[in-house]
Amino acid sequence: MAMKSLRLKVAIFICLFATSGGREVNVHHKDHVPTYNHTLAKILVEYSSAVYISNLTELFTWTCSRCDDMTKGFEIIDLIVDVKHCLQAFVGVAQDLNAIVIAFRGTQERSIQNWIEDLFWKQLDLKYPGTPDAMVHHGFYSAYHNTTIRPGVLHAVKRAKNFFGDLDIMVTGHSMGGAMASFCALDLVVNYGTHNVQVMTFGQPRTGNAAFVSYFKKHVPNTIRVTHGHDIVPHLPPYYSYFPQKTYQHFPREVWLYNIGWGSLVYTVEKVCDGSGEDPTCSRSVSGNSITDHLEYFGIELQAETWDSCRIVLDHDMSSYSTTDLSGNIVLSRTPIASVLELNTQKRKGGISVL
Repeated sequence: MAMKSLRLKVAIFICLFATSGGREVNVHHKDHVPTYNHTLAKILVEYSSAVYISNLTELFTWTCSRCDDMTKGFEIIDLIVDVKHCLQAFVGVAQDLNAIVIAFRGTQERSIQNWIEDLFWKQLDLKYPGTPDAMVHHGFYSAYHNTTIRPGVLHAVKRAKNFFGDLDIMVTGHSMGGAMASFCALDLVVNYGTHNVQVMTFGQPRTGNAAFVSYFKKHVPNTIRVTHGHDIVPHLPPYYSYFPQKTYQHFPREVWLYNIGWGSLVYTVEKVCDGSGEDPTCSRSVSGNSITDHLEYFGIELQAETWDSCRIVLDHDMSSYSTTDLSGNIVLSRTPIASVLELNTQKRKGGISVL
């Protein structure tokens, strides 16, 4: 009886492994759609975690507790902190990716529960410029477009390109930071003619209606949204299938992380979903009722050290790198140390295989 049970577990494990395709999930399509890369996802989720760090000195010098492992050696060029609106982002160069990385911090509220409850009641309330039928979430749009984050990020990207040339740009973020990352990528492509932009977000909420989704995927097709288990935020603001043109919708392509198995035999599947953005067999197939699933992806913590306030720490000896405006918003900026030669050498060696 014990041997029969063991054989059954082994058979199930083999089936689960075959279903998931192992750690690397490579999907090839005839159309121009992004290919999911497990290693790249693990790297970018670490950047999305690091941007939550409130100790600006440790973050800017890339010595924080989350600034190691798969992102070791990353060099921040600009760290932008909008103190007034409690927002944070950084722009830097990753030599292993041979790319500029832009990361946006997610929700930093006294109560994430209150923020989530607010999303249930949000309605489409802002016409998106340049396309008359597209509407977007006013709060997410404003967080990027109507704060010091946008000019800070754009200036940093320009500086990075001046130093390193026309590198790929990878934009990432978690939660609301994912929504901001999406608006940033679209901004770079549509308003600045950047052609090599890719996006990977984690636990991102919906940002706009069907017309906006169509506009976004036309201009930023190289986009992956990673969702996890019963994470509540990708279910918000709500999607109403009986009102498809007016309701909020996700843009593609989703990759859903979920566990199968039982007891000691549990395996995480990374399911590459269809191109609709609202695949009913992915995260929409389960109830979105978990804040815990929202705050951890790939075993990486995605939240601030404290939710009490928009706390920041900055050493006095960083004053030579920092500028502060009249509202108290901070930018830490420096000339990068890494050279074009180093990046080009890394590229010839192959580096990380990306999209």
